[in-house]
Amino acid sequence: MELTERQVERFQRDGFLIFPALFSAEEVERLREEAERIAGLDAECVFREGSSGVPKTMFRLHAEDGPTASPAYRAAAHAPRILRPAQQALGTDEVYIHHCKVNMKAAIEGSAWPWHQDFGTWHLDGIEEPSMATFLVMLDEATEMNGCLYFLPGSHRDGRVDPYFDSSTAYSLWASKPETMKAAMRALPEPVPVTGPPGTAALFHCNLLHASGHNLSATDRWHAYFCFNACANRPRDVEDPRPDYVRSTDWRPMVQGADAIP
Repeated sequence: MELTERQVERFQRDGFLIFPALFSAEEVERLREEAERIAGLDAECVFREGSSGVPKTMFRLHAEDGPTASPAYRAAAHAPRILRPAQQALGTDEVYIHHCKVNMKAAIEGSAWPWHQDFGTWHLDGIEEPSMATFLVMLDEATEMNGCLYFLPGSHRDGRVDPYFDSSTAYSLWASKPETMKAAMRALPEPVPVTGPPGTAALFHCNLLHASGHNLSATDRWHAYFCFNACANRPRDVEDPRPDYVRSTDWRPMVQGADAIP
């Protein structure tokens, strides 16, 4: 799949693109089955909600080997419909996966993620430039009731904002300060709820401010994320680097594969 010139311009303006029905129902079922299998593993890169122990985030699904490796997710990462738009968004054919993960918001218990930029953390990984973008694939219907993402259009154009460390969620992260968010939301268009049926996908810039709410519904909500970086932008050495499953050290340029999901 090739982005049109208009889509590239919209990505540069808004910081995101939405792709309805990018994956079929059968492909989503396969990815969901793999996510559920991996969620049952006791592995370093499987995180759980602090209070209940239900799965929250699983990493390294795209890897060639390891306990959470999945041929289905590896194929999806290399599929032209994901890889080619990511290359276009970053302006280079030489990209790699910084990390791949699945987030699960458990019914009723699934916690919120505060407003943040992905590059807020990735910059601390030693990555100098925001030449990064993420593909989100919905494995369940995303609604406002079940904790869909919200994007703040155009917020990526203001660059990286100084974050603070928020340890209130099961997977602590660097979040955007409330004062920063209030100013940004006054200056920019209304946040956009990223909703849609299973198979919907979204590509978004690493500096785009985004968040998600609690899952107040009676069903779980699963999303897969493929986070791309330009090979020329690989992280420099930092003191006490994060684990490989969140800060990949495999910087080989990705090769486009088939569109089939095994």
